[in-house]
Amino acid sequence: MQEIIQIQFWQMAAAYIFVLILMIIVKVKGIPREKEIALSTVRMTLQLILTGFVLVYLFENPHPLLVLLTLAIMQLFAISNIFKRVKTKLSHKLKKIIALAMVTGTLTSLLYFILVVINLSPWYEPRYFIPLAGMLIGNSMTGISLGVTRLVEGMNTQKKLVETALMLGATPKAASRQITDNAFDAAILPTINSMVGMGIVFLPGMMTGQILAGISPITAIEYQIAIMLGIVGSVALTVILFVQLGYKTFFNHEQQFEI
Repeated sequence: MQEIIQIQFWQMAAAYIFVLILMIIVKVKGIPREKEIALSTVRMTLQLILTGFVLVYLFENPHPLLVLLTLAIMQLFAISNIFKRVKTKLSHKLKKIIALAMVTGTLTSLLYFILVVINLSPWYEPRYFIPLAGMLIGNSMTGISLGVTRLVEGMNTQKKLVETALMLGATPKAASRQITDNAFDAAILPTINSMVGMGIVFLPGMMTGQILAGISPITAIEYQIAIMLGIVGSVALTVILFVQLGYKTFFNHEQQFEI
């Protein structure tokens, strides 16, 4: 196996200088995004450094309770991030549906992947469990954020169409069918598009990391195929749960539209 190239301090500094040059170009061109780039770079650096120390401790001290605690923190952060990403106001009922969909969809996919696909023993092995959970939760968070935005916008902009359908005798599910379908499409299409271009247009991050670490490209491809199937399943299941339950929060017990 080829020896892993260690990134030295000056090489890491060179990477930050590259971003600094980018910020200067953005500033010169009058694009008001240099602060966002700087803040995101600092935040990313601090979060990854902290994560590195946490992972080292977990890898050296594997325990199911610590792994489950880490999983709970990841879920809470993801759900909170969804609430922040959606610019429109969310009802308390809709927030509960988002949390339920995220937890149920990602946990179901993660457990299936851990227990059936990888057949991991013990199931809580942090070296596998935490990275896989992060990929499933992260992609599901992005997908459901898009789905929530499209659903809420659709219910607001197409309010009259929904009310008209209700007056003509349609059920709430039928009246909002087009809106929920659009929400699902908006959530799942980015994942599908990344799958279509994978391997030809770009090499995904996990596969690239494994190859750089000296693992055989064939082994890396096997893992990447499996995790991508897990991701698309997690995103789809999470969003399906959300749209099938979420639209109901816009109607009262008498099937009247409320917004």
